[in-house]
Amino acid sequence: MAAVSIQKVFKSFGSTEVIHGVDVDIGDHEFVVLVGPSGCGKSTLLRMIAGLEKITAGEIAIGNVVVNTVPPKERDIAMVFQNYALYPHMTVYNNMAFSLLLARAPKAAIDERVREAAGILSLTPYLDRYPRQLSGGQRQRVAMGRAIVRNPQVFLFDEPLSNLDAKLRVQMRTEIKLLHQRLRTTSVYVTHDQVEAMTMADKIVVMRDGHVDQTGTPLELYDSPVNLFVAGFIGSPAMNFIRGRIVRNGGAPSVRADDGTDLPLPPDAAGEEGRPVHYGVRPSDLALTDTAGVETTVGVIEPTGADTFLYGTMAGSEICAMFTERHGFEPGQKVRLMPRLDRVHLFDGESGQHL
Repeated sequence: MAAVSIQKVFKSFGSTEVIHGVDVDIGDHEFVVLVGPSGCGKSTLLRMIAGLEKITAGEIAIGNVVVNTVPPKERDIAMVFQNYALYPHMTVYNNMAFSLLLARAPKAAIDERVREAAGILSLTPYLDRYPRQLSGGQRQRVAMGRAIVRNPQVFLFDEPLSNLDAKLRVQMRTEIKLLHQRLRTTSVYVTHDQVEAMTMADKIVVMRDGHVDQTGTPLELYDSPVNLFVAGFIGSPAMNFIRGRIVRNGGAPSVRADDGTDLPLPPDAAGEEGRPVHYGVRPSDLALTDTAGVETTVGVIEPTGADTFLYGTMAGSEICAMFTERHGFEPGQKVRLMPRLDRVHLFDGESGQHL
């Protein structure tokens, strides 16, 4: 196992720069998720770690070895791709054994490692089958098994679950996490799905437009986002945002929304009088009240069983509120919602930075 160090890494395609001086430190045994919207540079960064893309500038080290010019096959990494990349004419056994056969490993050692990986991934009954005879989830397990038998220093996962249906994605998420807990191999995982990132990662790296916006544990990013983008990207449903200006009037501070509605703030809220801000509150931090709170017009109700989601209009903005209790809301109904003051976030109206 080994740590991965990414220092001041740039990547350009011709005159177009797509990675802008990224710094990321991945500790030994860590499971780190690179997350962000399509086109943010996360897959390009992963491919540079793998050696499949050349680095324009900067340095990538695996363990204590700088690998900028080291060929992919000599980096001691194993990569699991989105499309499985299995050989259709080979059995599951031979797909998993292929890299060891190329390395001319002893036949007994190959058999032992393939069968051990197959046991870990519940693939033993399928070793004589071909990829076309497997489900999507089973094919993805084979791809992971092929990586496991190599016993690499680092696992690289490039959106491995995006081709699976929703139920299978949840199942495979759990299996990959259990696999990491068992093997403790340093892992770098790329996804655009923030739920995958939140549930799987030891550490999340949020990327946008070729930059790293924030790095931290899942709960650090959820509780303390550094800017509007991270706050809106991490968390499902997303954080609600309402534009307005800070009002102090010598008493309890508030944010006066663009439609004139006053939104409550804690007494120690940052920001000077009149400052343009985005008022942020998560759906789970809005409570139903009788008299206090902010008037909200109910739009759509989505009951999911355990939770009920209310989509409506508060202070002239579309918002979502989440309740574990069951309520008989009706479209067009006026209700009052009180934000939990210790969970309200303020972001600068221009820069989007957290105040």
